[in-house]
This record gives sequence, structure tokens and C-alpha cells, in this order.
Amino acid sequence: MKRAFEKPGTALLLRCITYAMKRHRGKLLLLTLLATGQAASAQETYPLNGIADPREGCFAFTHATIVKDPQTTLNNATLVIRDGKIVSAGTSAAIPKDAVIVDCKGKYIYPSFVDIFSNYGLSEPKRGASAWNAPPQFLSNTKGAYGWNQAIRSEVNAVDLFSADDGKAAPLREAGFGTVLTQQPDGIARGTAALVTLATAKENKVIIREKAAAAYSFDKGTSTQNYPNSLMGCIALLRQTFLDAQWYKTQPAKEGVNLSLEAWNASQQLPQLFEVTDKWDALRADKIGDEFGVQYIIRASGNEYQRISEMAATKATFALPLNFPGAIDMEDPADARYVSLAEMKHWEMAPTEPAAFEKAGIPFCLTAADLKDVKQFLANVRKAISYGLSEQKALEALTKTPATLIKAYDKVGSLEPGKLANFLITSGPVFSEKTILYQNWVQGNRYTIKADGWNDIRGIYTVNLTPGGSYSVEVRGTAAAPLLSVLQKDTLPGRIDVNGKLVSLSLALAKNSKSNVRLSGIIGDNSWNGTGADTSGNLVKWTAVFVKAVPEKADSVKKETPLAIGPLYYPFNGYGWEKLPSQQDLLIKNTTVWTGEKEGKLENTDVLIRNGKIAQVGKSLAAGNARVIDGTGKHLSAGIIDEHSHIALSRGVNESSQSVTSEVRIADVLNPDDVNIYRQLSGGVTASHLLHGSANAIGGQSQLIKLRWGQNAEDLKVTNWDPFIKFALGENVKQSNWGDRNTVRFPQTRMGVEQIYTDAFTRALDYEKQGPGKRRDLELDALVEILHQKRFITCHSYVQSEINMLMHVADSFHFKVNTFTHILEGYKVADKMKAHGAGAGTFADWWAYKMEVQDAIPYNAAIMQGAGVLTAINSDDAEMARRLNQEAAKSIKYGGMTEEEAIKLVTINPAKLLHVDNRMGSIKVGKDADVVLWSDNPLSIYAKAEKTIVDGIVEFDRDNDLQLRKRIAMERNRLTQLLLAEKKKGTPTRKASLTPEEIYHCEDLQGGHQQAIGY
Repeated sequence: MKRAFEKPGTALLLRCITYAMKRHRGKLLLLTLLATGQAASAQETYPLNGIADPREGCFAFTHATIVKDPQTTLNNATLVIRDGKIVSAGTSAAIPKDAVIVDCKGKYIYPSFVDIFSNYGLSEPKRGASAWNAPPQFLSNTKGAYGWNQAIRSEVNAVDLFSADDGKAAPLREAGFGTVLTQQPDGIARGTAALVTLATAKENKVIIREKAAAAYSFDKGTSTQNYPNSLMGCIALLRQTFLDAQWYKTQPAKEGVNLSLEAWNASQQLPQLFEVTDKWDALRADKIGDEFGVQYIIRASGNEYQRISEMAATKATFALPLNFPGAIDMEDPADARYVSLAEMKHWEMAPTEPAAFEKAGIPFCLTAADLKDVKQFLANVRKAISYGLSEQKALEALTKTPATLIKAYDKVGSLEPGKLANFLITSGPVFSEKTILYQNWVQGNRYTIKADGWNDIRGIYTVNLTPGGSYSVEVRGTAAAPLLSVLQKDTLPGRIDVNGKLVSLSLALAKNSKSNVRLSGIIGDNSWNGTGADTSGNLVKWTAVFVKAVPEKADSVKKETPLAIGPLYYPFNGYGWEKLPSQQDLLIKNTTVWTGEKEGKLENTDVLIRNGKIAQVGKSLAAGNARVIDGTGKHLSAGIIDEHSHIALSRGVNESSQSVTSEVRIADVLNPDDVNIYRQLSGGVTASHLLHGSANAIGGQSQLIKLRWGQNAEDLKVTNWDPFIKFALGENVKQSNWGDRNTVRFPQTRMGVEQIYTDAFTRALDYEKQGPGKRRDLELDALVEILHQKRFITCHSYVQSEINMLMHVADSFHFKVNTFTHILEGYKVADKMKAHGAGAGTFADWWAYKMEVQDAIPYNAAIMQGAGVLTAINSDDAEMARRLNQEAAKSIKYGGMTEEEAIKLVTINPAKLLHVDNRMGSIKVGKDADVVLWSDNPLSIYAKAEKTIVDGIVEFDRDNDLQLRKRIAMERNRLTQLLLAEKKKGTPTRKASLTPEEIYHCEDLQGGHQQAIGY
């Protein structure tokens, strides 16, 4: 039997048994028992329509190179399986008498791959139907005793929705997978995932574990509920759900039955998976996990290589998708100019991600998630290997690591006794480009991927023709695509075609011969034979006898270095650093210093900076080891502080779904890659107060940042500062211009806005009075902080009546409004603002852009300042922030301010409004070294920021900027040529298109996009 079963399978086994039954009918029971082993006594609950046939196969795969796991390879070994499980794998494995023997000489056996991020067997989630003009949906419409928000779907179990689908399983098997963890990719909390095999069988047979992991994301999915409608809202909802679930566990009677929270709590002991769409989201997810003691397995997005040190710091394990971006068609220069350098570099560098993780020692597995065509998976693995990923780590990332992560290594992931018989049979090393995947066995069932080449006929043969002579021929190439040569004085090309056991040959016997010997026949175990025609057309008989094998070089993945790859930039755009700058000791000599303090302007003065602080201000200072910067004829001021900004944010500035969203935090959604950080450094800005928008009465918590270009989100933040929050009044809050569908959210009038504030703070007082065991409410926590002067208000405002109203509400609840921002009618109520203790952040000369600003005047800032109201000029606009020095200068023209008072509008005054004037906003010994060296008087329209220094680091240098522009041009040209070459090779390309950029203003409900060209 040994050589008869080159292509084993259940059908072949049945044929053998049927034949035996015919010859040995009296031994039917014994033969059946031998064929089935222990399975003969198995019972099932499913009824049978037909004749029972419970037989299971036993197979022995001999003479194979068995890769038991990434660290263990056995040569000339045997794998034995029975009843869908591995019995043994080793060089001396005993072969059962009833085993069907499969000779795997020259072949490799690997564990089938495991993918822990799949939605196999689950239908595509669909968003509920609603009319285009339907009103907002404030509560969940999920029927049953579930949680209040339908984006929290922790009660969903993939196992309840799973349906085996061989049509979708087949391409996954062909890519080498045998097991997947499948989840419903819908919602922020997605419920549990099921571990299933890709066998063709009923669901109850392929499910390994019903609840193998719990899944999460920052995407609300198909939820039709308004909240959340921003990234910061999604994060806030996730954070609040953690708290609610903890409270529910200890206080169930107060909530009643909440199946969503019950399911959430029940799934916390499972492996926790988190899908992200950006490198910064990976850090956001990890931070949430750290807050609640959870270590997520993070399904990466593909750009994490850009911040590999931050990824390592998470201590998380990642699942890396191999969905590398396609080449871009750069043929048309008019279209190509819209493609950002960052997008071009990502195309080049994305395949380096797995290697970067391996080099950094970050544990990871690989996933086919997001691939439109899973047939590309192995090709992309090979590409990752060619870009530096080791073959051993690649195998580990597809077998042992994913199985271990989901606590299933006792079932799958290696070839050990007792585990499922999930394995691949290949012609060579699994990641070699020439290797053929012959079969993928799943739960002991064979699935043929490619039959051609199973019998490796490569070698030297002697072909004997009768009549005729003998000829030596060589068969090379691959097992699936052999090539033939006739070995004479001149090696002559021939042709060979193999179809199963049938073979045809064409032999050239002489150089430049016009006709060949044509033969056809059968491949036998030891020789070939058949008939044919010689060069004259005469009938001949022939045989071919194997002489020896042709030694082949080890066929492993090429380790050749790919095209020279450009450097990483921090941030990942043309103006980023190749290496982050370090703090320097600096001496700026002989310049005009605008101190912003009582000393005023100091001519021909030096400023010494040490350890990121202003160390000395005076004349003829000793430099010591400090770098000397000549400031002759130039001006030095404190860095500009933008009191009202919306730069550097991700996926939404407004959580506009509710009237009170004090639980959301700008700090959660910082985007350090925003090029507006660099642009504003070029305008002398060193710090920005990032605010929630003005879509609701009580918005989210704000964040003060330093413009530390290239740093991560955490390092942008100013620490140990008094926290702030955004309030709003007027048209935006009552949804005046939101369209007819937005007429149901309270309030719809200015009168209602007052009641929202009164109600919110009344609820906060009641909440504070509750005793032990109360449910922690993040929305009310922030309001309680306001009541205790631990959080401070910046309020979007225009109309004097509303300004008076909010001060009245604040007085009633015994807190202060710290800052009225915009405040274009502030000149009307400046005396009342001073009495209340409120400051102002305003525009210099914006007006007439909506009804409530018709009374705005450019004298506003000067009048408020003159009345004793601490006043600043802010931007609320990414572009205007680059010229805040000029905006400040307008108060000299319209209000008669002195130059020194005008510059304070954008330096020390906003610092005071933000309670950081002890650290920044002026040039004073001991303060942070946040300064700007200007080419001219900083209030002049001709002034340029030559150097912008933050914490003693030169974050912007105009001379360096000119060099960066040249670098950008060179790098764009280099990458353009590579992309053009890809297209010339025939590589599929995608159309060049505009690269969007997130630009936000107060009232934006979605991101305003503008083109990003060149950088």
C-alpha cells in the first residue's frame, strides 16, 4: 500500500475499505473497528437520514521535513494523525497498522497558520435604515434590557452569529490558514470572538472555543445613535463604560438588569483585542487599558513603524496587517502634486513594519485582515521578509504567537500530540517564492491547494529509444513546473509536460534541428515508458530510467536588500526631523529684548538659556559652553501663546451629540503629526490652548500644549497646569444653522441655554452629596471640579445679554468664568466682566460672519483692556495663528495701545488667562526658555520669526527650513521615480488624489479638509 497513496484522502480510504469489504465480507465488523478506532463508540445528537458511516481516518506522513514549531525542525520524520488530531510527530514515530501511509519525501510539513483578527463566517454588519432628514437619535433603539448606548455591544457573541462558509474558507486555507478568531467588527465594544477552524463541516464541529476573546475599537460602527460622533466621544464612552461596569458589579440593584454590562464584566477575563486605524490610536487604546488595568492585544493599522519606540513602551502585543499600500500613479504631474510626501514615504516604508517590530523586540503576530484579496497574503509575507523580517519570526507570528495570545496553544499552533491535525504540506520552505502549497489539512481533513508537482520527478534520467539510441536528460525547474534538457556535447533544450501520471517529452537531439523526438507515456514508480515518434516520424518505444537526483541549492526567501529606503521623519512628513533635536545652552547676544515685564524693551541685551530655562538677562554675558546666536539688529520676544486654538486634533473638534459633554477630553485626541504645529512655529507660536468646539453649552475639557515638533502626544502636553473646559453661548449652542432636522435637541433658544447650565450644576451638586457606592459619572466629575475652582471655564460668547446671563449663573453657584473667548460685544459689558473677575480672549477685527457678531468693532480689545479686563488676542484659526503678532499690532492702530502693551496681548496676557504666567509668557529669569528671535520689530508686517525656541530647543529655524524645502523636493523626486518605475514594470497603481488635512474651527461638526501639497 505504501506507494499507492500519493494523494491521500477520505474518498481514497473509502474505496480501499469498500474493496476490502467485497473480498472479506465476514470480517466487516473487525475492519470497521480498525478503520475507526475509538471513534466507533462516538455518539451524536444529530439524526441521520441514511446509513451510518462514522469512520475516521488514520494517516502517517513519512520521510518529511517536519517543522513542529518555529524552533524545532525534524528531518526525515513522520507525522501520524487519527480522528482529526495529531498522534505523534518525530523521527522514530510508530506507524499504526491501519494507517494510510503518505510518502512525503522531499516535502515539508508546517502547522497551519492562525489568524486572530477575522470576521470569517459572519455577515457584514448593516446600519439601520433611517431617512436622510431623520431627527437625532439620543437613546439606543436596541430592544431588550441592554445598555443605553448601542455602540456598546458587549452582549454580542460571534458564536451565535457564526455560519461556516466553505466559499470563504477556501481562499483562507489556500493562504495557509487553518484556524481563525472571528469577531463581529461592529461597535466600540464588539462582544466576544469565537475560535473556529476552516474545515468543511457543521458549525458545532469547527468551533474550538465559543468565547475566546473580547473585542473593542474606537469606531461606533452601525449605531444610529448620535452619541458619540467624535473620536474623543468614543474614548469617553469607553472610559465611562468601564466605570459603569465596575459599579454595576457591586450595585446591581440600583441599575436593575443590564445585559450589556453583565456581558462586559463576564468577558473581562478573556484576552482583550483592540482594533485601531492609526499609530496614535494604538497609544490611545493602550492608555485606556493602563487606566483600567487591561493589556490589550492591538490590531495595528500599518503605520506604527513611524513611532516604534512608543509602540515598544506600551508593552502590548500587536497583530500586524500586511495590507501594504499600493503604488500611486504619478504619471500626470498635475495630479501628482496633490500626493503628499508622507503618503509616498508610507508606500515605500510600510513593508518594513514587521521587521521594525522584530528589531525592537515587540511581540507580534500577523493577520490577513483588510486584504481585499487574501491570495496576496503570502506574497506580502515574502515582501516583509525581503524588507528585513526573519523567516523564523514570520512563522512564529503565524503559528505559536497568535495561538498563545488567545490561550489556544494547547489546540493549534504547532505539531504536537493531542493538538488538532491542522498542517500544511509544501514543496519547500513555506515562505519561499518557489514553494508550492500542496495541501492544507484542517481537523484531519485534506484540502488540496495545488496537485501539480506532488511527485517530484526532478533528476538525471537515461532515455532509451527502440529503435534508436540512449540519451541522458536532465529534469530541473520546480516540482510543479519542471524543465527538460538533453545532455550532450551541447546541452540542448527540450520540453516536458506532466499531468498526474501522464508525461509527454520533446527531445532535441542535434543543435539547430528542425524536428524533435516526440514521446508520451506513463510515470511509474521506478521508470517511465510509452511510445512516440522519432525525428523522421517513425514509431518508437521508449523508457526512462532514473539515474540520480540533481542537487538543489537551499530554496529560502531572498535576503537581498530592497531599494534604498529613505529615512524616517519625526513627525512623518517632509518637515519632520530625522533625529529629534536636543536641548541646548544658548546665548542670544546683542538684540532688542521685549521682556514683557516691568523692564520693558531692553536694547543691545543678551539672554542666556541653560537647561531649558532663562538663566540670565543682561549685557555682555559670558557664553561659557553655550551656543552663541548673534541677535544684532534683531528682536527677541517671549513665544506667542494662542489662547484659543483647534490645531493638532484627530477626528472631530466637537462632540455635538448632546448639550453637555464635559466628560470628553481634548487630551485624548492630540495629533502630533499636524503640520500646523510647524507652520505656527514659523510664526513664533510656542504654546496653544486646544479647545473643544462650540456646538454645545458645556463642551469638553481642553488641553494646553507646547509646540514641541516631532514629540508624541504625551510630550506635547503642558503638565501641572490648572485644567480648563469649554462652554459656549449663542447660535451654535441652540443649533440655529444646523438645518431642519436638528430642532429637537434641547435647548433651541437662548433662554433654554441658561436652563441647561442651571440644570447641569444642580445635578452636579446633588451628585456630590451622594454617599459611598455612588456611580461615578465623568460628566458630573468635571462640573464638580468647576464648583470647587479646580477646573476653569473658557466660554465661546458674542452677545452681551448671554455674557451677563452666564456670569449670573456662575455667581449663583459660586464659581467664576475664567475667560470669555471671541466676546465681540465685550466692550459693552467690560465693567461687569471686571467685577466678576473674567478675562477675555478676542479677535482683533473679525466681524459680520454671522448675525450675532454684527456689533463687533476693532476697538474691542483696547476698550476691555482699558477697563481693567485681562485681554488676549487669539486665533481660532490654524492660518491666522501664524500671524498673531500682526493681529496684536492692530490694537495699536485701532485702540492706541503702546507696542509693549500690544505684544502682551499674545504673550503674557494669555499666559495669565491660562494660569501659567509663572512659567511662560515673558522673558524673565527662571521661566521656560520659550522665545522667538525676529528679523524685525515683532509687531511689524515685515517681521519674520527666524528662530523659535521652546524649552531651550530650536524647534524652528528659517535657514533650516530652506534646507528642508530642498530635501522635500529631492525626496519627492526620488520617490516619484520609484513609483514611475513600478508602473513601468506593470505593477497595478492607484490614482493620485488629494491628501486630506484635518483643519478645525469652533463650529465644525466634521473636519474641514484642505489640500496638502508637497510636505
